[in-house]
Amino acid sequence: MDVSFEDWTGGRSISSYGTNAGAEELPFQTWRKFKEAYTPELIAQALSESKNSVRRCFDPFGGSGTTALACQFLGVHPTTCEVNPYLADLIEAKLSQYNTNDLASDVGRIASLVKDRNCDKITNLDYLPATFIEPGLKGRWIFDKAIACRIAAFIHAIDSLENPRHQRLFRVQLGGVLIDVSNIVISGKGRRYRRGWQERHLQPEKLDDSFFDSANRAIREIHEFAKRPELSFKLIRGDSRRVRSRQKGWDLAVFSPPYPNSFDYTDVYNVELWTLGYIKDFEANRALRKATLSSHVQVSRKFAAAPIGSPLLDETLAELNSVRQSLWDLRIPDMVGAYFSDLIGILKRIQPKLSDSASAWLVVGDSQYADVQIATAKIIGQLSPGAGWHVRSIEPFRSMRLSPQQGGRPELAESLIILDK
Repeated sequence: MDVSFEDWTGGRSISSYGTNAGAEELPFQTWRKFKEAYTPELIAQALSESKNSVRRCFDPFGGSGTTALACQFLGVHPTTCEVNPYLADLIEAKLSQYNTNDLASDVGRIASLVKDRNCDKITNLDYLPATFIEPGLKGRWIFDKAIACRIAAFIHAIDSLENPRHQRLFRVQLGGVLIDVSNIVISGKGRRYRRGWQERHLQPEKLDDSFFDSANRAIREIHEFAKRPELSFKLIRGDSRRVRSRQKGWDLAVFSPPYPNSFDYTDVYNVELWTLGYIKDFEANRALRKATLSSHVQVSRKFAAAPIGSPLLDETLAELNSVRQSLWDLRIPDMVGAYFSDLIGILKRIQPKLSDSASAWLVVGDSQYADVQIATAKIIGQLSPGAGWHVRSIEPFRSMRLSPQQGGRPELAESLIILDK
């Protein structure tokens, strides 16, 4: 018997589709802590309000895989695109099927190999920047040497597994516990050192306990929720602005792009990306940053020209240009214009690939620089008709506190936009 969407969510009540209240407690969603832009229930609502029968759904910003995983529980085939290779692996690990007896056997193999591994040398992590492993750089480091040695042992053990799907799953589980055994914490402000981290001195056994607890919990969840109504999926790895998919006939699109808040979300996963070997040099790091939406100025790039068709965007850019010299980065007006160019380009690209009467549900956030507000939802609403869309509604979800880059003052709107083909 199939497990239902309600089985997965526990039939819970939520206060808003625009928050992730309780989402982190759901099976699979604990594999890596996320601040979701929307709850899985939003996908169920989108399906229930669709004018057509939804058999296929598309998400160009896969993130933690919320849309794709919810689709499987709702009996819908998901296609999702993700440029971050660590997150792409996380999504694929969640959506894939496994023999849990074989998984349990491989957990035992990992435990045996880690126990026997000589941790005097960390040869498979020697590409990491100096800031990662004790003694670090200028008296700071992310992992104590003993912890780094044990991480290296886990990576060696995981890489020795024969089944590549098992390798992916357990690499994801290791990634999900790295921050907990590090000297840093991650927040919306980026990465910072823990208070009193110099006296923390975690033992390698802490990593052992965290990994095996996570891996065994994942196996239990995989077993309990194996019989989902939809087991297939398609994962596209790459920049959603560049990927050319031949697939057509999507009946729905649900996604949340990065917000134009000049925060590079690559930074949130920097530790996992480097430590797990997804990137091994600074050029690869720069290439990944450039492959993300033009929502930040953390890497030098050529910004696309702003799109035409929105008087509000024209007015906003004029205001930003008038205060350009007072902005903390002179490129911010160009970034904002390019952000909407990128986003409207994606909407143009997916529109003809959707079936008749299909809709797109977007969760977006406003931003602000030097008291100039970027009314993201309203601007997209003005630009969407030029991309072949009809705006059904724009609904505020919640308010967000400004980031330090934006002045640190409350508050900005997060909104749901519903577009019809």
